[in-house]
Amino acid sequence: MKHVAYAAAFSALALLTGCASQNYSQPSAPLNGEVQTNLKADVKVGESITGESSVNILFGLFKLGGDTQFADGVTYGGGEGGFALGLDPVAAAKSAAAFKAVKSSGADLIVAPRYEVSVQDYMVYKAVNVKVTGNKGTISAIR
Repeated sequence: MKHVAYAAAFSALALLTGCASQNYSQPSAPLNGEVQTNLKADVKVGESITGESSVNILFGLFKLGGDTQFADGVTYGGGEGGFALGLDPVAAAKSAAAFKAVKSSGADLIVAPRYEVSVQDYMVYKAVNVKVTGNKGTISAIR
């Protein structure tokens, strides 16, 4: 009888105790920083420059080959969004093509860049080719 009483008491104690959790929600807003300067750059526009890049994607995840140097500081939005893990082969190829154009010509920037994007989709394999053309921009003075 004692064992039954102990089991009943233990069961009642287990049922009466429980876990509680509290969640305090705090409304938040995104933090956007903005930098403004009063600097003006004088850009000399020169001859036409060009750069090309290619990238191959297997199963929409794995990058096969391609370039390892990219232009930084510019967002290259491509028409091929939605790739897993944030991989956007069009943006990567645009960035690599821009890097090649600037590096090979000695430019500081590309004036009026135009991108020709070619995507061959074979279901499990994609081949992305990008060619950028524009004019050589050289910064002569910043005031």
